[in-house]
This record gives sequence, C-alpha cells and structure tokens, in this order.
Amino acid sequence: MGEIVAICMSERKGTAKKPVNSALLIEGHGFENDAHAGNWHRQVSLIALERIEDFRSRGAIAPFGCFGENLVVRGIDFPSLPAGTRFACGSALLELTQVGKDCRTPCQIFHTMGECIMPTQGVFAKVLRGGLVRAGDSLDVVTAS
Repeated sequence: MGEIVAICMSERKGTAKKPVNSALLIEGHGFENDAHAGNWHRQVSLIALERIEDFRSRGAIAPFGCFGENLVVRGIDFPSLPAGTRFACGSALLELTQVGKDCRTPCQIFHTMGECIMPTQGVFAKVLRGGLVRAGDSLDVVTAS
C-alpha cells in the first residue's frame, strides 16, 4: 500500500506543476484542469517519494511538481511494476501504461544536476474510473500482470 504525499497540477504544458490539496480524476481523461490530461495513454504521471528524497540527498533542489508529476506516492516502487498494473485510490482506478519516458529537451533539473529521475523512475497511467483524490489518501496496487 502506498500513500499519496502530493498531488500536483499545471494549467499549461511546459510549466512546473504546483501542489494542491485535492483534485478530481476524470475517467478516460486525467486530472480535471491539468495541462497533460487528455485522451491518451499518459493521463496521469506518478513518481515515488523515496526516489525524490534520494535525488534530493545528492544535492538536488526538487520541489513537488518539478518533474511534471501529478502524484508523489510513498511506498510503491513504480518502475518495478509492469504495464497493466492497476491502482485504486478511493473510488478512482488507474492502470499503468508506461514506465519511464524519453525527454525531448533537457529540463532545468537536468541542466542543474546532469540528470533527471523522471525518465527512469516516473510512470504513467490512464484513468479507468474517476473520483476525488486527496493528499494523504492511500494508493493501493490492486492487480499486477
């Protein structure tokens, strides 16, 4: 079982996401009013708190949302899970669709640190069932392929 530590949103692509207390997941879309939501396989991005803390321990200044992540979650090793893994949070249901990503252009973190953890530690999911998500909610792995 994991715990949602932060929910992050942005109104425009290309800008850092900012933490919010709660947000509405919309089935087949992503978070309401998030710039990266839409009808595609990367509706929600997730990263483990432990990976952010490890990166910070190496000198990175990495506030929540700076990797473009929607959910920061304590207690789940996302890259070890296969595509198709499902996560429940209250009434919402997510399905992991992609592990890691290719960055087209280096972000500010990459320029500062010489690396960014989102390409290897971040994952993406689509929303199978919507619902309200709050910081502090549990995020449970309900199936793993």
